[in-house]
Amino acid sequence: MTDADTAADTSADIDIEALRQRALTTLTTARDRTTLLTSCVDEPELTAQVSPLMSPLVWDLAHIGNQEELWLLRAVAGRDAMRPDIDGLYDAFEHPRSERPSLPLLPPAEARQYAAEVRGRVTDVLESHAFRGTRLTDMGFAFGMVAQHEQQHDETMLITHQLRTGPQALTAPDPEPVPLYTGPAEVLVPGGPFTMGTSSEPWALDNEKPAHRREVAPFHIDTTPVTNGAYLAFIEDGGYDDPRWWTTEGWAHIRRNSVTAPGFWRREAGQWLRRRFGVTEAVPLDEPVVHVCWYEADAYARWAGRRLPTEAEWEKAARHDPTSDRSMRYPWGDADPAPEHANLGQRHLRPAPAGSYPAGESPLGVRQLIGDVWEWTSSDFLPYPGFKAFPYKEYSEVFFGPEYKVLRGGSFAVDEVACRGTFRNWDYPIRRQIFSGFRTARSGAV
Repeated sequence: MTDADTAADTSADIDIEALRQRALTTLTTARDRTTLLTSCVDEPELTAQVSPLMSPLVWDLAHIGNQEELWLLRAVAGRDAMRPDIDGLYDAFEHPRSERPSLPLLPPAEARQYAAEVRGRVTDVLESHAFRGTRLTDMGFAFGMVAQHEQQHDETMLITHQLRTGPQALTAPDPEPVPLYTGPAEVLVPGGPFTMGTSSEPWALDNEKPAHRREVAPFHIDTTPVTNGAYLAFIEDGGYDDPRWWTTEGWAHIRRNSVTAPGFWRREAGQWLRRRFGVTEAVPLDEPVVHVCWYEADAYARWAGRRLPTEAEWEKAARHDPTSDRSMRYPWGDADPAPEHANLGQRHLRPAPAGSYPAGESPLGVRQLIGDVWEWTSSDFLPYPGFKAFPYKEYSEVFFGPEYKVLRGGSFAVDEVACRGTFRNWDYPIRRQIFSGFRTARSGAV
């Protein structure tokens, strides 16, 4: 067996108390972050919509509680609905974000009380849960799914904080400074098969499954994500004014929307500045570029004589150990992320400088594959061979198709529970309010 994730189910042998503690810890970590994101601004900002792309923060807050009630109290514990009258208000598929401010949403105090009451009852359920019996409960999947859901909304709320105007509301220490990275610019990933996806990561979501073999030709991939400094060279060379580098759709998009630089950048008095969570600062040249859409990433790669990696190439670079021919959970191995491995969990409110986290590099020496910025790939979001929707088709299945491009690796805004070597994100190629960057690749072994 070549993949750490293809082992048989071992739920009969699990340490129930350890699993119970893991579920409680991840749920608590998520709720602490939700509280931070919704307590640092006043009530008018909680109920306001800063962009039609985003929900009011108070919608996310009650939606988090409602999803937790639906899955952990009703589906897992079999309890009666607490607030069936609000289910429709917080159904993400029933109401697009643009119309949510007009709904009769729970006011902030009531939303907080509702979410807290749900959590109290969930804690009671967790104290006696057996973590087996159904696919939903086996290995605590439902608890992990709910924790991931809350953290994903925390990331969404952090995007809302980035989009808001006004003074700084959030603070966090900067990443540790590191010497300017002077290592190799790219790494050769040998060709051959590897195991992609997972069949036994207990809290993996349906689109990450099942594990399957993929054949990948040899290719080179950037050692680090593309930096602001490198991207600035593209700008200064007229990259946004030259249709040679853009797809037809991308060229039309940037011309129609007057896009001339990454999101939140502006040029003032001969200097490039950016706005980051209410603070205006000089663009740091050594950080990975962030807030670029797929079209921008693709155009840069063409300008540089390279291309975006496919999703399979990205995952092989991130997980495959050529010495053992084994796919690991993370670039550094199977251990859960630690602070020395990656920039995750909103510990910092910015990417770390390129070349950071040597302890987190892959066996081939590729760095920062996890954390810092989501990385656009060239691939459409499609199901793996043998995919089965679980526990509901709206999580992944309804999004499969060429409209969405895959992003991998997570960002500084992603918690470790929602980030692993198999985790898949997706979005429209025009989106750049997300914490998205990229790295480039080229084909061949030479």
